[in-house]
Amino acid sequence: MSFEWPWQYHFPPFFTLQPNVDTRQKQLAAWCSLVLSYCRHHKLYTLDVMEAQESPVFNNKKMERKLSVEAIQVVFEELRKKGKSYSLFVISVWRLRKLIIFVSKNGMVNSVFTLYELSNGDDTHGEEFHGLEEWMLLRSLQALQTDGKAEIITMDDGKGVKFF
Repeated sequence: MSFEWPWQYHFPPFFTLQPNVDTRQKQLAAWCSLVLSYCRHHKLYTLDVMEAQESPVFNNKKMERKLSVEAIQVVFEELRKKGKSYSLFVISVWRLRKLIIFVSKNGMVNSVFTLYELSNGDDTHGEEFHGLEEWMLLRSLQALQTDGKAEIITMDDGKGVKFF
């Protein structure tokens, strides 16, 4: 299944930050939506600012337009302001929701799991968070721990988590 680009992606001014405050806010909202959708579709967990300019999400080769590094930083800052992370940790935010739903749906509340079981276990195969890198899963779980929804525990064979 191929990624469906939004109409703005084919509109040259989209690749230049607009000076009008209202227009810029709409533009940044569209960029944020595009970045999240693109990364979700392609199962990308991170995106480096310096490498991002060559990524298809910020570089429309057909139109020969690309967003400047400075503008990409503005988009990432906007993602950060919205509770997303600078390094596209944003992807784990929606994966984290999927993880919480999975845990609740499968009666796993008050159970302990290793990080490996959650990200690579047979029970999670086919789930959107399956294959999530351990460092990103850990950062997501730290957010849950802060909210009192989980507790990260140290086990003999690594780290684990208990969901509440």
